[in-house]
Amino acid sequence: MSKELVVFISAYLLVISAVTVIVTVADKVKAGKGSFRISEKTLFVLAFLGGALAEYITMKLIRHKTLHKRFMLGLPAIMFFQLALVFFLFYTLYST
Repeated sequence: MSKELVVFISAYLLVISAVTVIVTVADKVKAGKGSFRISEKTLFVLAFLGGALAEYITMKLIRHKTLHKRFMLGLPAIMFFQLALVFFLFYTLYST
């Protein structure tokens, strides 16, 4: 794997994680104010795009949606899937 690709993937994961944390905290703040909320679909899309770990940690730290089984089981499942995908890609790319 080229150095440029590693830098790109690292930068992407850093940005998507930061965006995910900001959106999750914003949803928590909006929940406290009773204003318009960020949809669960948006939170899951961010998780699928690479922010699952950041979202899970943030939700635990700020105690947001921790009683929702959909998130507390869904986010680890997404992380497991993403990790399995990474292992599969590395195995197929480097097993020759």
